Amino acid sequence: MALSPLNRRRLENFRANRRGYWSLWIFAALFVVTLFAEFIANDRPLVARVDGRWYVPVLVDYAESDVIADGLPTAVDWHDRGFIEEFREAGGWAVWPLIPYAYNTVVRDLGRPAPSPPSARNWLGTDDQARDVLARVIYGFRISVLFGFTLTLVSSVIGIAAGAVQGFYGGLTDLLFQRFIEIWRGMPELYLLIILASIITPSFWVLLGFLLLFSWMGLTGVVRAEFLRGRNFDYVRAARALGVSDGRIMFRHILPNAMVATLTFLPFILSGSVVILTSLDFLGFGLPPGSPSLGELVNQGKNNLQAPWLAFTAFVVLGAMLSLLTFIGEAVRDAFDPRKLPGGAQAAAAAPLTERVPNPDTRMPNHAHGGTATPTGAGTA
Repeated sequence: MALSPLNRRRLENFRANRRGYWSLWIFAALFVVTLFAEFIANDRPLVARVDGRWYVPVLVDYAESDVIADGLPTAVDWHDRGFIEEFREAGGWAVWPLIPYAYNTVVRDLGRPAPSPPSARNWLGTDDQARDVLARVIYGFRISVLFGFTLTLVSSVIGIAAGAVQGFYGGLTDLLFQRFIEIWRGMPELYLLIILASIITPSFWVLLGFLLLFSWMGLTGVVRAEFLRGRNFDYVRAARALGVSDGRIMFRHILPNAMVATLTFLPFILSGSVVILTSLDFLGFGLPPGSPSLGELVNQGKNNLQAPWLAFTAFVVLGAMLSLLTFIGEAVRDAFDPRKLPGGAQAAAAAPLTERVPNPDTRMPNHAHGGTATPTGAGTA
């Protein structure tokens, strides 16, 4: 589908911001890679073959008796030495992921107390529970971004709808809604979360639902202001006079204009959502214990100052993630800025001025010298 001239200009402005453009590609590549974390970091082989039979342990749970003849009817521990010896004696072989540990795998035979420093076996070392740090970073990055995307998407839909209703109808509806938002925004969110955590164990969906109760107000003010301005435009009044329904006017005629200001906030809201989950995990009110969490890695760095690789890894991962999102947000802001023109605003603004400068050879008659200047190429009498 061909893009409109306006959208082409926005795309060119986005690409012109090289830092944001490449940040988008880097962030997208990291996110796509972590989506397949089970195929990159896992304590199960990708595929295995023994006695002429194929197995896919990364996708299917097998019992020992399913793999080897003398195995037990229990789940296979692919890192167990006894099982490995019997597996090899039967002529079996397996293809392992790049990192042969999952986020919850306890690494055995470290040779020193955990946490252990980075090595050829554990590229980023292990934490204080002998779990591979790199595997936990990969899984933690994925869950943080998915949580941020989900929270940003759902809260934006709710906030945009609420702001649209406020701004379009105005009057008493706007007044009552604003008073409700002021009261709701003043609720002690952290204290309520502490009370909730004492009653039930927080999980991904519980945290998401709780944070949605407060995060939807982030875009309400921006959308409300756009609708308050747009409802007085002539084309909106004409649509009302023609009998167009309020819903059609709101979401077909006014909302596209309001989305220009809204979209510029989304990358920053996404980074804020990631920070919220990290902060809650750091304080102990986030995901259940043992979950792959960047906030839990930050907490381990605080509690294990003798293992600086933990704090350094958490700082680099979080800093890189938030920096990429911030750069993307800046590029999106430039893309929707009406003052930005393709090729740079200054160059575009300077070109018309240059064209207006008169040619020195086509000036008016120079009476000071008693003669007349003629255009270039013209003859003289």
